[in-house]
Amino acid sequence: MTTWQSRIDDVWARADEVEPSELVRLVDEAVGDAPAGPAAFERAGSFDATDRPELAEPLYREALRHRLDPEVRARAVIQLASTVRNLGRPDEAVTLLTDLLDDDAAGLGDAAVAFRALALADLGDERRGLADVLAAFAPHLPAYTRSVSAYAEELGAQGTKR
Repeated sequence: MTTWQSRIDDVWARADEVEPSELVRLVDEAVGDAPAGPAAFERAGSFDATDRPELAEPLYREALRHRLDPEVRARAVIQLASTVRNLGRPDEAVTLLTDLLDDDAAGLGDAAVAFRALALADLGDERRGLADVLAAFAPHLPAYTRSVSAYAEELGAQGTKR
């Protein structure tokens, strides 16, 4: 693990213990020698964590212009989608997350589905969001997988009839 990555992991491990302005400063210090893409991603996260999505959005976009590890790229898309949703653009969030789900190389599909469900709810399509969440959740159940999957399918079919 790189030195900057160890530092950033330490900062995020104690993020709940520091003041918001201190968190932004600590993240900035921790990523001082990180590559541009990961540094922008971590800085964006610090602004999101301190309720400043308007400052996070351009940094997520900057991070995504760089070559990122597939998991970091997926996390950046999910976090950007959450940010644009919080900024009142749920339709853009749905598009970002749908594109990510079409190419889920990082295995974060369930997380993308959860955030897309929130954006769908903002757009008034709660049934589709619930159907997606149930379909993603069903394989993790110790029992009733088939039933929950069937209900998800039924909800999804009903949601598309509107």
